[in-house]
Amino acid sequence: MTNETVLCTKCRHEMPLTQYHLDNKNEAVKKFYGKVEIEYISAFLYFNKKGMVQELIHNLKYKGQEEIGTLLGNWYVNDLKELNLKTPFDVIVPVPLHKRKFKERGYNQVATFGKALAAGLKIPYDDSVLFRKIYSKTQSKKNLAGRSENIRNMFDVMMSEENHNKHFVIVDDVLTTGATLEACSRALLKIPGAKISIVCMAMAH
Repeated sequence: MTNETVLCTKCRHEMPLTQYHLDNKNEAVKKFYGKVEIEYISAFLYFNKKGMVQELIHNLKYKGQEEIGTLLGNWYVNDLKELNLKTPFDVIVPVPLHKRKFKERGYNQVATFGKALAAGLKIPYDDSVLFRKIYSKTQSKKNLAGRSENIRNMFDVMMSEENHNKHFVIVDDVLTTGATLEACSRALLKIPGAKISIVCMAMAH
């Protein structure tokens, strides 16, 4: 399938790019101030209700259009290659689905995005280091306190010496409250010497 089939050229020019990679004090960074130490964080697109990005991510997440993740990853990796980080990225890690959710959906919607970033940055993609312990139905209808409490203990890591002192890049689809990514970060920070960065397809705007 061609890029033009996934997203026409006109639509590509109209995509709401955040340009967060150029701003180390962007809105995504502010979500994590004082909560958990993050080396670098950015999101590629702005996510607006009923907008083009919402439709794209809905099609990726629920309609099996995994090529959307590949397209966005291949597009955004060109910006990420220009970053001048103190500590280079070592490995891309997707926010994991619970095994039961994976079975229901058949794929992790952030996998193709993460794999495209990994290929472009020439670093590994590893979906085994971080896992989800607790199966949960959709979080969207819970209040913020309920969501955060539920999410806090949801993730854990596979402890392995080969993962020590790595700079992990967690990838996700949409950054909203940041609670899920904070919980993933805390789990990965149990690994000795771990550093965490976050890259999302979009950020709720």
